[in-house]
Amino acid sequence: MAQEKKYSSSDPVSENKKSIAKKAEQLEKKIRNLKMELEQKTSTKQKKKKIVAKKEEKKIVAKKEEKKIVSKKEEKKKKEAKKEEKKIVSKKEEKKKKEAKKEEKKTYEEELEEQLTDEEIANFQIEKTDMEKLTNKVCEIVATYETDGLLQSELWKKLKLTSRDGSRLALKLERMGIISREKILEKGRWTYKLIIKKTPVSTKSIEDAPCLTCPVEQKCSLEGEISPRTCQLIEDWVLIEITKSKKKVQ
Repeated sequence: MAQEKKYSSSDPVSENKKSIAKKAEQLEKKIRNLKMELEQKTSTKQKKKKIVAKKEEKKIVAKKEEKKIVSKKEEKKKKEAKKEEKKIVSKKEEKKKKEAKKEEKKTYEEELEEQLTDEEIANFQIEKTDMEKLTNKVCEIVATYETDGLLQSELWKKLKLTSRDGSRLALKLERMGIISREKILEKGRWTYKLIIKKTPVSTKSIEDAPCLTCPVEQKCSLEGEISPRTCQLIEDWVLIEITKSKKKVQ
């Protein structure tokens, strides 16, 4: 009887063990559930953090882009301001130059141009002087200086002309389109440099040519036995003319 009582299903110890095991199982289940909830919350928080971080990153990128745009606009404004400043400076300099030109002392030729009519300049003559010869001489001398030109004061000395006659002659030749005058500052004074434009046509340059009196001129041709290419008379004449031209310039 004692043994039956020991293993009876109504044993309080056994019942107590079962109750403890059941509670332990329930507690374990709760712990698992809590872990799952905690993991879910952590995951949600991390997701939220990532979303917030991305938003912040986008804001930073947007701010950088905004700064770039602002910087470009400011740079553009600065460039435009510099351009405007340069324009203003340029206008001021141009104005100063114009004022300086106005303040420049007029040359004798400029005063003459104001005083003389076009007709008086065109009909200018130097007493007892062959104007055609003088014009040709002026052209010969000025032409030797080519595009560099020659100071008119030096030319008047070579031709032994007064400043008055030389200035009138220069105005006449300029109106005829034979020379051009370039105003320059020389040793603190305003004067003109003369540059050849075209040499007037004259028969004097061929007056002594041997061809005019050549007895065999009719037989002369470029490819013939008698030819200007091999003519000693032409060669001698050209050398003489060059020597004469150099002497005139000197």
